[in-house]
Amino acid sequence: GKRKRSNTSVLYDSDESEDSDIVVRKVFAKRHCIMDEDDNSEEQQADKTCPTEDASTSRKQELFAKLKELARQSAARRFCGSANYEDSNSEAEIEEEPLCYLPLTPTEGSETDSGSMKDFIVEEDDDDDDNDDNREHVKSENQPQQKQLNTSNSKLLAHYISQLSRCDHFVHFKRVVKAFLINAIDDTFLSSLYDGTRQKKYAQDMLLSLHFLDDRFIQPRLENLVARSRWKDRYKERVDCYPDVRIILKNAKTMSCQACELKRYCKFNVLLSGKLYNSKTLEVDDFMPDDKQVLKVGMVCANRTRVYHNLKHFKYKLYVDCSSVAELDGGEDEPVKDTVERLFSHLEESGWIQKRYDDLEDYMDDADSFQEEK
Repeated sequence: GKRKRSNTSVLYDSDESEDSDIVVRKVFAKRHCIMDEDDNSEEQQADKTCPTEDASTSRKQELFAKLKELARQSAARRFCGSANYEDSNSEAEIEEEPLCYLPLTPTEGSETDSGSMKDFIVEEDDDDDDNDDNREHVKSENQPQQKQLNTSNSKLLAHYISQLSRCDHFVHFKRVVKAFLINAIDDTFLSSLYDGTRQKKYAQDMLLSLHFLDDRFIQPRLENLVARSRWKDRYKERVDCYPDVRIILKNAKTMSCQACELKRYCKFNVLLSGKLYNSKTLEVDDFMPDDKQVLKVGMVCANRTRVYHNLKHFKYKLYVDCSSVAELDGGEDEPVKDTVERLFSHLEESGWIQKRYDDLEDYMDDADSFQEEK
């Protein structure tokens, strides 16, 4: 009868003689090997590699007869798992040896099977090319969108803070000078800027530049100077209130510095004077106009006072200079706009505006380079 062969391929010895009593041996193939057409070599290989097993003599003879008949029909055979084998007498082989199911090679597969497999075959190269094309297409579509988004963000930034970033510092400074010239002729101009009465573009630009001067140039450096010092709040308030200062070298003595209240070798007198004024509108308060303060300080506090005072009251001093220029001009019959344009052009051509801007930069550099008090 027929039976299924196990995964391990079995090979039997054969002989040309029908009456031979050669003991049949099973060969368990551990690896792929090729059988030669020569039966003698096949017997030799089987003798070397196959162990003998006990079996009944009748069963062995029956199996041997089948193998003998099979050997006559096929000149050569390959083991299961070989890529190819000879197709001669294939029908007889299939009938006589159903024990080994040989895998179909690509040439053995039917046309129907190969056609049906086409539905399941994925051509990766073409798909990869298509995916690359799709990615490039999506990327090309996303680039304009990203560019558009960046443009919109830039527009938003430009709407809110662009005038600060696009405008040069010197342009801001020239607007401040022009605003001071207008206020020197019309003393309500600055107050109307800060209270929102004037809404024209030129007025809004001047207000922006005034805030820029205060918030970007002056105030951060003043705060830094105070934060790195040991000044007492009372001394700072005095320096803030008086627009005029004189620092005089006097007789030195060891005492408590009136700025930081630490024991120092004090040899400078700080003389504070001038009228109190509004820091925005620059309107002067005539209360106690002749008031003065004299304070004895050490060398470090005296230098810090000079740097701090120059920067703190620079805007007021600039306004006082602009007012002096307007008073000396005396052009009362022409419109304010024409007078301001004429005065501004004269100051710009003479280098007066540039000189004041250079002074401001020097004061800012002094504040930035002032060392922390030890």
